[in-house]
Amino acid sequence: MPHIDNDVKLDFKDVLLRPKRSTLKSRSEVDLTRSFSFRNSKQIYTGIPIIAANMDTVGTFEMAKVLCKFSLFTAVHKHYSLEQWKEFASRNPDCLEYLAASSGTGSADFEQLGQILDAIPQVKYICLDVANGYSEHFVEFVKDVRKRFPEHTIMAGNVVTGEMVEELILSGADIIKVGIGPGSVCTTRKKTGVGYPQLSAVMECADAAHGLKGHIISDGGCNCPGDVAKAFGAGADFVMLGGMLAGHSQSGGELIERDGKKYKLFYGMSSEMAMKKYAGGVAEYRASEGKTVEVPFKGDVEHTVRDILGGIRSTCTYVGAAKLKELSRRTTFIRVTQQNGRGRPPLKNKIQRLDLLLAMSSHKTFRIKRFLAKKQKQNRPILQQIRMKTGNKIRCNAKRRHWRRTKLGL
Repeated sequence: MPHIDNDVKLDFKDVLLRPKRSTLKSRSEVDLTRSFSFRNSKQIYTGIPIIAANMDTVGTFEMAKVLCKFSLFTAVHKHYSLEQWKEFASRNPDCLEYLAASSGTGSADFEQLGQILDAIPQVKYICLDVANGYSEHFVEFVKDVRKRFPEHTIMAGNVVTGEMVEELILSGADIIKVGIGPGSVCTTRKKTGVGYPQLSAVMECADAAHGLKGHIISDGGCNCPGDVAKAFGAGADFVMLGGMLAGHSQSGGELIERDGKKYKLFYGMSSEMAMKKYAGGVAEYRASEGKTVEVPFKGDVEHTVRDILGGIRSTCTYVGAAKLKELSRRTTFIRVTQQNGRGRPPLKNKIQRLDLLLAMSSHKTFRIKRFLAKKQKQNRPILQQIRMKTGNKIRCNAKRRHWRRTKLGL
């Protein structure tokens, strides 16, 4: 029998952070640096735990050169050759501590991963990336990689439930990537019906990982700095970004100019474009689970990075967290039905909102009749579009004035 989980699951858009008393005087007082000691590799990481996704339009060497200046991490996509790795390593040795070499689960991927890590021993991080981290084959692959590289820190995913987080950590992974379908160019949820709201997934998986002294990455679903802050507040140790870092000079993807405006192509790694580029096309037995979009060209990524970090610092000041480490402990989420700050709502929505408030009022002099905002001109005062009758007069509670009976045309 199918089972329905009736517990409410939430996404980033479904919540806001509740402000709390703060002793901080300025955003500059907030420390975003984190230090982690990993369970299986025994390595220690120190930096700002934001990661550029291992997509060929985001996880590039050019991106890594900029992000490492801010102590941010880059999961380099797996399609660079060994020669390209060697060239980058020789020219940018200071960036290597903030890089991860990515790999799929194929034998060719495993062989190339070994060649890169043997040739460049300064790279201590491995990103094992598959769309479905629930397969037994993937669990066995994680074990094989741990046996081959006992001192490297392994990121593995993607999953969205606590029991699979625990299994991957016990199989040798240090950091688990959490997220199925939340990415801006991912269509897994539409093509398969499979997924999990990202905020709830992060909270559940963080609890499971931290119980085993493991760590998680919130991968996908962040559209603005506020979403990144919510991910950290939910318990994520790292946050991986794709779409927010796409469309820059350092991003991959073709640059297109149309009508005097510039765009860059951004696509998911399971999209038809990616599979045509690297696998010769979409196999007959599968469907593409990604899409291709044109992102307005944003210039240098440094400005975007500063905006993201500034937003997180501001979040910390609102909730009274002097360090990023304290953010999850200071977080209280408020469920909302609609986010504010998306522009002025139409007049009709204001009328409906006022009508609801008046309907809930216990003031005995009010009796609200039905209203039809579409029959009124948009520039008429809101209060003129609500009919309130008390005997032979109409009373307006807002101004405490009496009006003669008029036909409002309602």
